[in-house]
Amino acid sequence: MPFLKEPILIRLPNWVGDVCMSLPVLSLLETSGVPYSLCARPWAQELLSGLPSQSFIPITGIFLKDLSTLRTWHRNNTHYRHALLLPDSLSSALLFRLAGLQSAGYRDDGRSLLLSVPLDKPMPRPHAVQAWFSLGQQALERWGINVQHASLQNRLSLPLSATDTQAADTVLAQGGLTAGAFVLIAPTATGLHRGQVKVWPHFAALSQSLQSQGLRVVMCPPRAEHAAALQAAPSAEILPPLGLGAFAALTRLAQLVICNDSGVSHLSAAVNARQITLFGVTDPARTAPWTPDSVNLGKNGQWPALSEVITQVRNTFMSDQYGRDAPPAAWIPSA
Repeated sequence: MPFLKEPILIRLPNWVGDVCMSLPVLSLLETSGVPYSLCARPWAQELLSGLPSQSFIPITGIFLKDLSTLRTWHRNNTHYRHALLLPDSLSSALLFRLAGLQSAGYRDDGRSLLLSVPLDKPMPRPHAVQAWFSLGQQALERWGINVQHASLQNRLSLPLSATDTQAADTVLAQGGLTAGAFVLIAPTATGLHRGQVKVWPHFAALSQSLQSQGLRVVMCPPRAEHAAALQAAPSAEILPPLGLGAFAALTRLAQLVICNDSGVSHLSAAVNARQITLFGVTDPARTAPWTPDSVNLGKNGQWPALSEVITQVRNTFMSDQYGRDAPPAAWIPSA
């Protein structure tokens, strides 16, 4: 059997945004005629259900449990010989080595001896999308697959299921909302980045300003972030929580998404939603949403001012650069 037809197991990253930024790697495999299966955290299965993966192996982050799961899967899928590891961790390389798979990945954390194809990280460090796409290209070339035809596109592509689209339509109808007639904010972001909070501090004032101009401002946080979202933007309308795929569909129905550099920004980018993404403790050069439909404000070490964001909202609504009709004057907030 020529290797071109041999499938590859892909170990995806552990975060929602990183999984979204891995989508070009999966497109590379598909366009190269290489079947694949996915190994990731359980929530990724629903999000990626529209992709043509052969199977999905859920992992928990508990090493011995994951090793047992992966070994059992591999015993039933011995035609899988190779794996592509997108995470840089030592544990991911060890896990796949012990499961009997020949893996390709970036050298890091002392794991080169565990990889069959250890590759050097590109320097200077590029955007995460570019880094993972390059990893995929190099690994496939080392395995004898010609990918010279492939080029990295300037936007992501996440196919949504009919179930997710319907769920978004339903929650919109229940809230009395019309597609394209509301601003969706995401005023939360889980965890810290190098000890710093990843949340822009002015969502409450922004919501009140936009609402004073007649805009409906809504948010749809996951259940675990409900209280934090209400505290960050108490005047915003709140929708019931949705699954990741349905939430991605919801972002596409909004006139505009305003969010932190978080999983929401990358979910929005994956479905080509129009967005403003706010940076203050992360580097846009590394983690900005991979789409031409995002205006990125702020930088590492400096959040954008409230007035800057309001001005950009006004300019976004007034602009037809996205191929959409400009909204009525009543929808244009003043600075």
